[in-house]
Amino acid sequence: MPQITANGIPLHYEAHGPETGEPLLLIMGLGAQMTRWPAEFVAELAGRGYRVVQYDNRDVGLSHKFDEAGAPDMPEVYKALMSGQKPPVPYLVSDMAADGVGLMDALGFERAHIVGASMGGMIAQNLAAEHPGRVLSLTSIMSSTGNPALPPAKPEAMERLSNRGPDPRTDLEGFLDHGVSGARIMNGPNYQADEAELRASLKSDYERSFYPVGFARQMAAIVASGDRRATIAKITAPTVVVHGADDPLVPPTGGEDTHVTIPGSELHVLPAMGHNLPKPLIATLCDLIERATARARAEA
Repeated sequence: MPQITANGIPLHYEAHGPETGEPLLLIMGLGAQMTRWPAEFVAELAGRGYRVVQYDNRDVGLSHKFDEAGAPDMPEVYKALMSGQKPPVPYLVSDMAADGVGLMDALGFERAHIVGASMGGMIAQNLAAEHPGRVLSLTSIMSSTGNPALPPAKPEAMERLSNRGPDPRTDLEGFLDHGVSGARIMNGPNYQADEAELRASLKSDYERSFYPVGFARQMAAIVASGDRRATIAKITAPTVVVHGADDPLVPPTGGEDTHVTIPGSELHVLPAMGHNLPKPLIATLCDLIERATARARAEA
């Protein structure tokens, strides 16, 4: 797997599809490695002719770890925000967006279609807002704006987000059990993954990289970035917003607020979809991405 220096830090990435295809950058969510993009999803986009690039965000997977920053002090982060001070965090969502631009620079992509899921959607939004000349189109999936007035996650989803489960270095089976039960909550009742396949995926991700403090620093970056509506209201790229109607972690109001904030965007709420990328919806999700890419071509 290639590693490249982007925005001054090493990032691990993979590229799929024809080298001559339009670049399409996939940005994954909170604490999630690039392996969380379903292989079938990546293959579908590559098969449609895009040069698909997926990568590990900073502080996760095989990309650069900010070890020197240590664990974030969340009470101090909230205290700083409430007092109007700069939160004590090593980076913000904007810095993670700059990583994506740096990766494009390193790969020689002048512009790209940007697709982000969950926190990756936030990163993608900031990338489109802060680097408009680099973005062909934007697809924001199961994400939000940072608007503090929006409804929170369901209690069971928030509990699983904050409770990372047993340490797999001492209780791997308990860790996998926790991951499987957590996925059941996040996925919603209608699009559950095969348990054996899910368990194998969780084990593979653990063996690839286990770095829980990176999750904490990424969460601190989201909190410290606060309400991003004033920033993302500047987005001019053709935008499609996709959300699951049964998302327990980021309620559909997050997608609705994203749509309202980004001028000219489309909103597509998918029935029965939770906070996941279910295999039965891969073709639908790719079709929606192509609504954004087609608009970009039409407006070129």
